Amino acid sequence: MSSGNDCRPQTLTKPTFDEREAAELVDRVFGLKVSWIRSLPSYDDQNFHVRVSAEGADEYVLKITNSEDSQEPDLIEVQTQAMMFLSAEGFPSATPYLTKDGQIMSLESGGTGLGSKKFMVRLLTYLPGTPVAKVTTNAQILYEIGRLAASVDQVLSEKFQHPSVKSLHRGQFIWNLANVPLLDQYIYALGQNKYRAVVEQVIEQFKGKVIPKLSSFRACINHGDLNDHNILVDSCSASLENPQYRVSGILDFSDMSYGYYVFEVAIAIMYMMIESPDPLSVGGHVLAGFESILPLTAEERGALFLLVSGRFAQSLVIAAHTALLYPENKEYLTITAKTGWKHLMTMFEVGQEAVEKKWFETAQAYAHHAPAP
Repeated sequence: MSSGNDCRPQTLTKPTFDEREAAELVDRVFGLKVSWIRSLPSYDDQNFHVRVSAEGADEYVLKITNSEDSQEPDLIEVQTQAMMFLSAEGFPSATPYLTKDGQIMSLESGGTGLGSKKFMVRLLTYLPGTPVAKVTTNAQILYEIGRLAASVDQVLSEKFQHPSVKSLHRGQFIWNLANVPLLDQYIYALGQNKYRAVVEQVIEQFKGKVIPKLSSFRACINHGDLNDHNILVDSCSASLENPQYRVSGILDFSDMSYGYYVFEVAIAIMYMMIESPDPLSVGGHVLAGFESILPLTAEERGALFLLVSGRFAQSLVIAAHTALLYPENKEYLTITAKTGWKHLMTMFEVGQEAVEKKWFETAQAYAHHAPAP
């Protein structure tokens, strides 16, 4: 859910193709006849679920990237190649259907009222499954999501190669967790209330306690947005009392950037808290899964509370700012805010020491009773 490689979270760049125009795009660019099409919710790109009349896999997602990010073809190329690489490595990520010219993407114009703006267009395989946001999470799937977060970053960092991989050094990209201090310039969108005060507290503590320690964290490539709508799961047991899930899809690589391993687990913890009836307990299970692949260092563990808080602040502030630009998309943009504010306030009311104690004791218990792989 990104827009741009600089510190602007969003300008008016979202595509506005209707279903007829999107279907024509699939025909013209990819040579496929659409038999059914449906718009999907999205942050600042435009996505359509399409069915086509063709042999083999006949369901796809047409992804039309916002006009700002579309000006960075090298970045989109790397993100798409990373998806293909992960699929080849056995991860459930989408792969592109090639254009009629044999390319993985095409720069196209269109949409209503957008003048001469151009948008990068891809057709990706449709991944089955239910978003984590739609299931009642339990310790088992939280642990699996932690393992997934570590495994994806590890394999990307250790094995993925591409001539344009340097484009993942995204500087002041607003969604990179290192850039929490940049929220200062968007905090006006919150107005004057108790929420603004806690975000200001997060930003100041982040500047003083996290930024100076970044150089001690282990660097990697981050997916950067393993949220509860970007992870799909399938049920792998018939038990209603104790359902077991497996990850069936990893979506949306548009926030990929160079960062640190601890960023990914913090991002996953924060988003898994959103719909949980017991949000403060979530972190220990996700952390245990992550550390079964990549144990954190003492410095990384010490920053986890503020990193999770920082991601709450990013999500809440940027959503408020973006909703001012796109009031018609406010419901989708503020999904996190429905419970996010409450969870962030609770974290600060309970306090860092008590929250960390809960997380670390839960994770430690797994060391003695590790789940079967």
